[in-house]
Amino acid sequence: MQYICDAPDSTTWFLIETEGEAALESDAMHHAVEKHFRLAWEAAAQSYRSTSSSFVEKNIGLKAHIQRVMPLFLTLRDAEGQALVTAMLPPGGRHEPSFRTIIVGPENRDPYLQHDEAIAKLGEHFGLTLDRSRCYPYR
Repeated sequence: MQYICDAPDSTTWFLIETEGEAALESDAMHHAVEKHFRLAWEAAAQSYRSTSSSFVEKNIGLKAHIQRVMPLFLTLRDAEGQALVTAMLPPGGRHEPSFRTIIVGPENRDPYLQHDEAIAKLGEHFGLTLDRSRCYPYR
């Protein structure tokens, strides 16, 4: 996981970078982020077009391409490392009107009740408005 930013109450946002990290998040939070991470990774990988015809150089830019086009999957952790909130933001954390940002707590519960300030801090970090009405899908 990659550090993204600090949040209130000794919490920290991290970027989920691998399918293994997504699996751990799914287990800890009892939701399906692993499935969504895998599907996004596969879609990004399939959209890659190599600029080289050499077999050895064929996938040199694949990882960078995936990181550029895949949504960001993030986790809010407390000081002991316990998962509190999972977020899926647009690729690169840039505003994209057609992208459905999703932010959920354990078992897909509403995380805004307890962690609204931490979610706002994440939005501030990326320059996004992460309001409950748009980002929490289970009203």
